[in-house]
Amino acid sequence: MVDKVLTANRLTDGIAVWLNANGEWVTSLQEALVARHAEAVAALEEIGKKSYADNKVVDVAVVEVQENDGQLWPLRLRERIRAQGPTMEYAPGYKPADPEFIAV
Repeated sequence: MVDKVLTANRLTDGIAVWLNANGEWVTSLQEALVARHAEAVAALEEIGKKSYADNKVVDVAVVEVQENDGQLWPLRLRERIRAQGPTMEYAPGYKPADPEFIAV
């Protein structure tokens, strides 16, 4: 099984967030709780449904990641872009994505 994390967009400002081990939505993929078996993925999905129902986040998804040299790396390009920030200026305090991180 491939490792997975739970991601979404914060309802208040649309910024990409990931669920951490404390059950909080954080803005850094590197702080995300990693699910390494099917039961953990199912638990993440349930937490995502509840957070969506509670109007905390939208566009909730479980995404595949791999760990390289201690750093989480999303397998899909879309998720690498979301993890590094948009490819352009988007919101105060959020820099554009690092082109080398999102390179295919």
